[in-house]
Formats: sequence, structure tokens, C-alpha cells
Amino acid sequence: MKLSIERNPLLRSLSRALSIAQAKSSLPILSNLLIEVDEENDAVYVRATDLEMEVVERIPSVVRQPGAFTVSVALLHDIVRKFQDGSLIEFDHDSAQNRLKIRSARSEFALGTIPSVDFPAVIKGEYTSSFRIKVATLRPLFEKPKFAMSAQESRFYLNGLYMHIASTDHGNVLRCVATDGHRLAQVDTPAPAHSDGMPAVIVPRKAVTEIGKMSEIDDQELEISISDAMMRFATSEFSLTVRAIEGTFPDYTNVIPKNNTLRLEVNAKEFATAVDRVATVSLEKSRAIKLRIENNHLAMSVRSADTGLGEEELEVRYDDEPINIGFNAQYLYDIVSQMDQETAVLFLATPGDPAILYEGEKTDALYVVMPMRV
Repeated sequence: MKLSIERNPLLRSLSRALSIAQAKSSLPILSNLLIEVDEENDAVYVRATDLEMEVVERIPSVVRQPGAFTVSVALLHDIVRKFQDGSLIEFDHDSAQNRLKIRSARSEFALGTIPSVDFPAVIKGEYTSSFRIKVATLRPLFEKPKFAMSAQESRFYLNGLYMHIASTDHGNVLRCVATDGHRLAQVDTPAPAHSDGMPAVIVPRKAVTEIGKMSEIDDQELEISISDAMMRFATSEFSLTVRAIEGTFPDYTNVIPKNNTLRLEVNAKEFATAVDRVATVSLEKSRAIKLRIENNHLAMSVRSADTGLGEEELEVRYDDEPINIGFNAQYLYDIVSQMDQETAVLFLATPGDPAILYEGEKTDALYVVMPMRV
């Protein structure tokens, strides 16, 4: 196989493949990526998999001789990223010797390869629903709630995002929800055409991360194909196929408070910065922060038996009854620091009840955080 390919699109593809291929595996082939030539269309297909997720990307190239091989994705990525920006790279693969020669300018490398026949078969599935959505629309659905995903192996069904169609007073929405039992994040967007019949799925953490990286194609549409067990995110040049997490996501609506009437409005950036600053004195895992709220005034404090006391005050909008309430400082920071709106709005009830947070007056993103005793 012989071909020439531009460095920049190849590097982008290798970076995506690197995050999916298994760096350490009992199957060495899973640390490799498969490179196949499409001679008819002067393109090369790059594929990587960890058996649970598979990425395939088409990259324009100049094909001189067809063929296919697999090579270490980490090693190839390291070589390509050190070539000059915009340079042309030549591949020359000898299938008899299982050797790949790589040339660019005055640099030349020779790498060992594994035959393409040893690479795992393409992940396949029968899909029951399909719809299209802009990457720029889908990405916030994955990026905003992902901080609330659980990392506990015993609760594997919480180690991802619950993506489904939900009914609201304003019509159906495509919704992603994450929770670890202490906090919850829910983000909506109007349901795309033809999505109403889609099955609910739990999208694994790794796939959530990959979709979040797609800012370079924000203006493109993804075709999302879904079944109970599989999902596929695809453009004309790229596809990501993912096995859904098995299990039943809990009824998250039961933990969203219905009677929180105490309204606190704060500047989101100032609040997030202050919470982070005050919590610096706490070395405890819980990092409990106490909020004392009354008469348009918020006082925050963190007390640690080992390190001392941190306090800060903010002017806020609050004209309800005074309340003292505690939270995990990190949980508050994770929510408010990624808000897009200037203000954060908290709805409270009692010191023992969860709080609801919104981004300003928008209701397409909702967050719930459990209180702590302080």
C-alpha cells in the first residue's frame, strides 16, 4: 500500500482514535488502528475500537497502491504530531514484511505492523430509530450534565448520560440526565424531527467525552441511529458506534423538588469564584460550605478543624425568609462554573431539602444538589 496524506487532518483523526483505542490490553491489536485505502475515491479510512466503541473516519489522500494494515495508534500519533504543520506524509506498507515506512520532508520512520485480518470485526447493530441534529445542538446536551455522572462501578447504570425523549408543557424534548445520587443535571433541547419514537439509552462516559470534543464540526449535522443496545453518531466523513450501558436508569423525576419557593439570584461567575476561594481552607473530601442568606445578602463560610476558617460575602437578590443551608462546595462549583448565563438562580425550601438551580431565566437546563449538615 502506498499513499500520500496531509498531516493536519490525519493528526485530528489519530487524536480521536488514540482516545478510543486501548493503550494497555491483553489483545495487542486493540492498541492499533486499522488503515484501509479507498482507491476509487482517493481516501483512506482510519478505524479504532475498544470492542465497546468504534470510530471510523474518512480522510482525503492520494492513493498510489491499495492495501490495509494495522499499526500502533500511540506511536503513529506521536510521529505525526511532530511533523511540521501542513506537511505531506507518505506511507509505504510492505505486507510481506509487515513494515510501514513513513516519510515527510527529511524524516523517515519504519514501524512494525499487524495484518489487517487480525483486526476486530466492525461493530454492527440493527437500529430502530434515526434522526438528525446539529453537532452544536447536541454537544451542550452532553457537556453540561456530564459532571454529575457517577464513577462508582457498583452503580454502573449511572456511569453515563440517560438520553431520551421527554414530554413537557412546551412539547417534546430530547433530554440528557446524569446523577450520582448527590446531584443531578438535566438538559433539554426541542425534539428533532423523527426522534419521537427513539428508545431511551444510557450513553457511556467515553462516548460522552468524544462527542464533546467535536467543536471543529459544530456547523455539521449528525445522523443519530439508536436501538435499545446500540447507538451511532455519523456525518458523511465520520462515524462513532457505541454499545449502550445495560441496566435501568432510575426515575430521576422523583428527586426534583416540587415546592422550593425561596428564590436566590446571584452573579454566576462571582458566586463560583467565591465558593472555590472560600473552600480552599477545607482539606476534607466533603468540603462543606455554609450559606447564610437574608436581605439581599449572602455570607459563605468553610470551617476546618485542621486548617482554619474561610469566609466571603456577596450582594445578591433575595427577599424571602432568612435561611442557613450547607452544601458540598465542589458540587456547587461544578454546577455554577459551567453556566452560560450571567446569573444563577437557586430555589430553596428548608435546610434539609435539595436545592434547584437554573441558568438565569432559562429552564432548558436544571440542576439539583443535595444539602449537607454544617
